[in-house]
Amino acid sequence: MMRVSVALWGAALFYFSLGTSWAENWPSWRGPAGTGVAGEGPFPVRWSQDMHIAWKQPIPGKGTSTPTVWDGRVFLTGQEKGQNLAVCLDLRGRALWTTAIGEHRPGKHRKASGSNPSSVVDGEYVFVYFKSGDLACLDLDGKILWQKNVQEMFGKDTLWWDLGTSPVLTRELVVIACIQSDDSYVVAFQKDSGILAWKRARNLGAPLEAAQSYATPIVATRSDREQLFILGADHVTAHSAVDGAEIWRVGGLNPKGEKYFRSISSPVLAGDLLLAPYARGTTMTAIRLGGQGDVTTSHVAWTRQGIAADVPTPVFFEGRAYVLKDRGAVACIETKTGKTLWSGEVEKSRQGFSSSPILAGRHLYITREDGKTFVLRQGDEFKLVASNALGESTFATPVFVNGQILIRTQEHLYCIGTAQTR
Repeated sequence: MMRVSVALWGAALFYFSLGTSWAENWPSWRGPAGTGVAGEGPFPVRWSQDMHIAWKQPIPGKGTSTPTVWDGRVFLTGQEKGQNLAVCLDLRGRALWTTAIGEHRPGKHRKASGSNPSSVVDGEYVFVYFKSGDLACLDLDGKILWQKNVQEMFGKDTLWWDLGTSPVLTRELVVIACIQSDDSYVVAFQKDSGILAWKRARNLGAPLEAAQSYATPIVATRSDREQLFILGADHVTAHSAVDGAEIWRVGGLNPKGEKYFRSISSPVLAGDLLLAPYARGTTMTAIRLGGQGDVTTSHVAWTRQGIAADVPTPVFFEGRAYVLKDRGAVACIETKTGKTLWSGEVEKSRQGFSSSPILAGRHLYITREDGKTFVLRQGDEFKLVASNALGESTFATPVFVNGQILIRTQEHLYCIGTAQTR
């Protein structure tokens, strides 16, 4: 079904539809499957500060975390009056609850805050994590069911900058990766009780800042085995979700031992490959899944130079990876071969890209730090369809649910599209 607005020459581009279905939930910062791919739509393509805005609501404090959504509720993190906050609104923009979770620890970087990590929700529990080390499990009504401080349990973080990795969920566990200088580890807690399930050291000898990672792990089931994939410290490692034991590793991502190759962009599953952006956005390595032990020499499918992103995480869909570099260059890569199918660049600006691209309704959405979102048509060439400015800075990734787009700026949560009536 195609929806049509009136009285605007660009109205035909407001919605683009390949069907009538869309995802109702957005449980993690990378969407329903953790891939950066939304439902088919339709989703808005054109908007501005005063056009096609269903609502906007102020949010407490500076924050860069991406909202998550479950069953009509929007969850995000922030801070106010020295406290970490978990915040919930409904999809009509009405505040439902705010819960304080520990003492706020401010960010160091000008773009960041103490609430960089995004929440994750499974329909029963909401998990939030902060720079202070506070990890909490809440019910959907905002009641704290359990709370831990991983830094009090296992030591202060030794990151040079601000905590960036978000928690991830397995079937039974919530998992945090602390990849840092000295004493790196991965830790898992039982979702329902907060009981420590396991903790595994992950110290791989990378020099200085290269030992640090702000990337979020990914979870996938391979050969009936739930696994975690972690990028950082010059390596990709795969771990059993049951006990954290390392299954395989690929090194060599930093063959010259550069001191400052920290990881921000997260790894991406691409069918039977895992894509690892690295080296401050200068390399992309494709790794064949499987094997045991050190599989560096046997499982690297290809490596590309100059193609990866430093901060934004790529999107994979139907054999292609869409890669956004920090200054607005976009490339479409055939993942089987690593070949570039097309590339292009949006308008030049002093502003960079910190949020990750999302593929939704056969369009690729990329949002710049000044709040301007560029919409590219998915296809066999670089094709800019629209550019939409909100006039407020943002570092969070857009969210696509119920035919609407949620964009978190430094001041507000915007909902773009037709207002919901339920």
